[in-house]
Amino acid sequence: MNRRALLRTAALAGAAAATGLVAAAPAAAAETTEVVNGPWLVSVGWGVLQVNPGRTTPQQLLTDGDQATTSPDGRYVAWVNNAWSGDGRLLPYVSLFDRVTGEIRELLADPPRTNHYGAPTWSPDGREIALVTGTANDALIAVDVATGAKRVLVQGHVMSYPNWSRDGSMIVMRWTSRSEGPQLRTLELATGKVRPIYTPEAAGELFHGPVFMPNSERVVFCTNRWTRDTEVLGGAALGSVRIDGTGLKRLTDEPRYYQSPVFSPDGRYCAALSIPPTNEAPDGGNIIVSTSGFGEPWWIPGDEYDDSSRLDWARAI
Repeated sequence: MNRRALLRTAALAGAAAATGLVAAAPAAAAETTEVVNGPWLVSVGWGVLQVNPGRTTPQQLLTDGDQATTSPDGRYVAWVNNAWSGDGRLLPYVSLFDRVTGEIRELLADPPRTNHYGAPTWSPDGREIALVTGTANDALIAVDVATGAKRVLVQGHVMSYPNWSRDGSMIVMRWTSRSEGPQLRTLELATGKVRPIYTPEAAGELFHGPVFMPNSERVVFCTNRWTRDTEVLGGAALGSVRIDGTGLKRLTDEPRYYQSPVFSPDGRYCAALSIPPTNEAPDGGNIIVSTSGFGEPWWIPGDEYDDSSRLDWARAI
């Protein structure tokens, strides 16, 4: 049995049972408030794939756009498009996809070259999304999903990878300080204060993808702080730090490529895009999952997601 067949067999036989990931019928989901983990969404640079629990073959969810993320109740997907065509048929936008009705609604739109949309993140009540905008990626805004009304949260510095805490109090992002260089910083929404929580150990350290742990007390991110000497292509680790900037901790031992960590809706698991060591060529990734304690991980196999930009984990509906 070849590598792909072995991985598929292992996933179908064990991973879904181990995580308790089951596909819930819409009627059953409507009758309970229990959080049930649903599909993974993989943004592949041009379109979004959906990988259902217990399955390995992805389905096409959206045929264009990038950086998709699902609302806390699992119903809506927000995603962005920064590409455009000279004939005007394709223009930059931020849109919402209704996973129940299939309806698509445009939330923001700008003429080409006048703006750039970064990865969106949902407020925990599902009423707003926050994202970085501006031609220089120097404004973090919140957008009311019902009305499209915008408010500026902070501006004046280059930002990326915002993530809204589940308690609603903070947004963490990668921030470029004019005097101190790239850092991770949190924005306290009640006061507007921005505080550094992580500064790289050495110039040139690669770090990205900050995401709050479900209890909103720590931030997990990808970094090569501890793995810069590894021969593994893209070798990095997942680390975490408290929201006051103390308690830096390495979470994963094996150097490997990591991108876009995300916690399951029920908060029990963490997943990320990664590349299995058995890949014949490092030209794509799969989904790696571990418990929230970051013990022994397992792989969700399937087609390799070349040029993937983001992983999200949706609540079942």
